Amino acid sequence: MSTQNSFLAIAHKKKLRCEKFLDDMSSVIPWDSFLAQIEPHYEEKERGRSKMDMKMMLQIYFLQQWFNLSDPGVEDMIYDRASFQKFLGIDLLADRVPDETTILNFRHLLEEHQLQVRFFDIVNELLEERGLIKKDGTIVDATIINAPSSTKNQKKERDPEMSSTKKGGNYYFGMKGHIGVDAQGGLVHSLETSTASVHDKDKMGDLLHGEENALFGDKGYIGREEKIAARVAEVYWGVLDKAARNRPLSSSQKKRNNKMSKIRSKVEHPFQVIKCQWKYTKVRYKGLFKNSMQLHTLFALCNLFKARKKLMALS
Repeated sequence: MSTQNSFLAIAHKKKLRCEKFLDDMSSVIPWDSFLAQIEPHYEEKERGRSKMDMKMMLQIYFLQQWFNLSDPGVEDMIYDRASFQKFLGIDLLADRVPDETTILNFRHLLEEHQLQVRFFDIVNELLEERGLIKKDGTIVDATIINAPSSTKNQKKERDPEMSSTKKGGNYYFGMKGHIGVDAQGGLVHSLETSTASVHDKDKMGDLLHGEENALFGDKGYIGREEKIAARVAEVYWGVLDKAARNRPLSSSQKKRNNKMSKIRSKVEHPFQVIKCQWKYTKVRYKGLFKNSMQLHTLFALCNLFKARKKLMALS
């Protein structure tokens, strides 16, 4: 066998990291539960379509989330990447690849019925059943997601549902994703969205499931009333202390903050996955609703990604 043929044989046998990722995710995604949510609505608009077509459309939607692809972008990548074709079970010689309009219409169908929220709930129900989400404590945090601030568009205006905020001396324009994370496993159990100008603390109550015995957060969540309420409810207050003007933190407060920060750091992991690994750093759509639906999908998939090894071991 020639050197070139040997190399090609090894290349075909070697599983790429992308393929390994897609295989792992495919094995832990609760496809039947997801498809059961879509099917009644899908059949209304897609008469004569088979269930396999419906699953393929959902797979394409998930590929968009993992690889940060637009509707035309994912269509092109399906033609270009063998790993995508393998994940979808598509033979380019025999099968038709959905065009960008079909992909767009499928996303609109999901949004119309808010099925992304159901996906998030289904994933968390699964993780609770498997004992991977505990309800002992919650860590809260928020992240800013940038939106286009330019007015060089057809309407000569910025998105009215986005707003500006200042953080670390810099101004940002966009929205916020607020999450409540299981303090033990670091999995997202609650999600809220808002315009960027909404204070993190304003969404804290919506991120709690009510069964916490401990609450953790950064200095943005400090509040006298909230602290008193936590003590009355016998919930451990793990929010970082904040220095006041002309009143620096004591050495004991600094030590406490350092201890709390080690616990609180788990809330950064989901943000790291969707923003650094999956490249979701800017809103894709106008308005809060569509972007909120996408965030529900991203964090549902993020939870499965973070728990995939344990889920595969339990299956």
